Amino acid sequence: MKTAIMRILLSLFFVLQMNIILAQDKNAFPVQTKTEQGIIEGNYNTHTNLQTYFGVPFAQPPVGELRWKAPQPLHNWEGVKETKTFGPRPIQTMVFGDMKSRSKGVSEDCLYLNIWTPATRNKKDLPVLVYFFGGGNVAGDASEPRYDGESMARKGIVVVTINYRLNIFGFLAHPELSAEAPYGASGNYGLLDQNAALQWVQKNIAAFGGDPKKVTIAGESAGSIGVGQQMASPLSKDLIAGAIGESGAGIKPTMASVPLQEAENIGLEFAKNAGYPKLAELRKLSTREVYEIYNESKRFGFPAVIDGYFLPKTLPEIFANKEQAQVPLLLGWNSAEISGMAFTQGPYTEENYIAKVKEAYPEKYQEVLELYPHGSPKEIEHSATALASDRFIVYSTWKWFDLHRKNSDQPVYRYVFSKLRPELKDSNLTSGLAGGTVVKSNDTPEDPKSIGAPHAAEIEYAMGNLHLVDDYAWTADDYKASETMLNYFANFIKTGNPNSEGLPQWEAAKAKDDTPSVMVIDTESKLKKAKTDARYEFLDRAYGH
Repeated sequence: MKTAIMRILLSLFFVLQMNIILAQDKNAFPVQTKTEQGIIEGNYNTHTNLQTYFGVPFAQPPVGELRWKAPQPLHNWEGVKETKTFGPRPIQTMVFGDMKSRSKGVSEDCLYLNIWTPATRNKKDLPVLVYFFGGGNVAGDASEPRYDGESMARKGIVVVTINYRLNIFGFLAHPELSAEAPYGASGNYGLLDQNAALQWVQKNIAAFGGDPKKVTIAGESAGSIGVGQQMASPLSKDLIAGAIGESGAGIKPTMASVPLQEAENIGLEFAKNAGYPKLAELRKLSTREVYEIYNESKRFGFPAVIDGYFLPKTLPEIFANKEQAQVPLLLGWNSAEISGMAFTQGPYTEENYIAKVKEAYPEKYQEVLELYPHGSPKEIEHSATALASDRFIVYSTWKWFDLHRKNSDQPVYRYVFSKLRPELKDSNLTSGLAGGTVVKSNDTPEDPKSIGAPHAAEIEYAMGNLHLVDDYAWTADDYKASETMLNYFANFIKTGNPNSEGLPQWEAAKAKDDTPSVMVIDTESKLKKAKTDARYEFLDRAYGH
């Protein structure tokens, strides 16, 4: 029965995607643009008045001898390259079953980007958004509907979404890889892919009406972590004019970068355990073999590397030394990033909660219990959710916020996204871990009533894409919250300031303010003084930053 339901759902999804593609072609005529490497052909949609170019290559396919090498510049081509469908997504397994792709398959040959532009023959120097998808650096795809650039492009912005290599293909370090690289290091290939896309944008975006001096980078979760790392990298920091981070920074305990020696040891141990300690043997393996070996290892990716090339130091060190991109920053997180059960591993009882706090903080548990109080089961649920979320991804994002506001003369805007999602349309589905939904199985526990906005819930609101995410019974309140968030983001991309007439005033956080302001984005959005920063300051001490 379950298999039959899955087949029906997959068939419906395929039909929906085909309808979207056919609708795009039916209302469009072909347009051509000359890039540095050759001419590409996309679509000019007469209903949206947007031009789209999907599956545009920005580096050579990282296959064969280019597997586990920094992305290489494209070769020129003759004639016209058609760019009307999304390119293949990076090799990945279904780590997060809720990710919905519009790409044409999965491949190591994945270095493609997508462009939505409102430019006309008379319009140029438009602001540019380059968006990095999320997925823990192990999964994700630039073609996912929630990242679609149409709504943002309608605001007068050239939107670019990019693919980058993931998991073993994007982040494996190995002593032999370091020895062969001209910069003497390995790993970080996915981050170097992001940098290569930014370089491509610098050289080519004017052909699409964009201004290379007005490029804002944005991303969610691992994509947000990538944004912070691009800000910190000497290779990328001069390629951007602004940055947006949604839930995530590569700062301990969240996907922090590790020293090169440690990363090489991790990679070498992995290779030895797989039975292929030599690089030449690994390179000879087929995509299938590498994919299966990686999945059999049960690893959740490989860490980013302090390689002395892309990342010379840790992010806190780079920002504390004011060596990061000195650009406006807008960032924030969601009000309930992860369930409190991730911390309590059991019921929200006082006995269980206190025991877990003592286990995690044996010498400081009294301070933690004051910061995350436990007066009732409902208060314990809220405190456990806050503590689990802070330890998962909120603290690291706060630390990024705190470092930039104190070590930059540029404005920093902070938000907390708090809009509760509506009910799912289909009772056979349940909300997934990375946004979206998955089909319930017989042993799926009943969803607890949400007390806030979970991880990844804000993406479709921020990008104006509720209409493309059909799982939830969106209401007028959802569309109102989305329009607010979309306009804040669009204003920031255009001017480095999220404010405009008709929106609640959003003040930048001041460097020496003990309770810096935070914009709470909801049906009715409001600027508030921070009430929870003492939690992050405690965790800052606990993590030794």
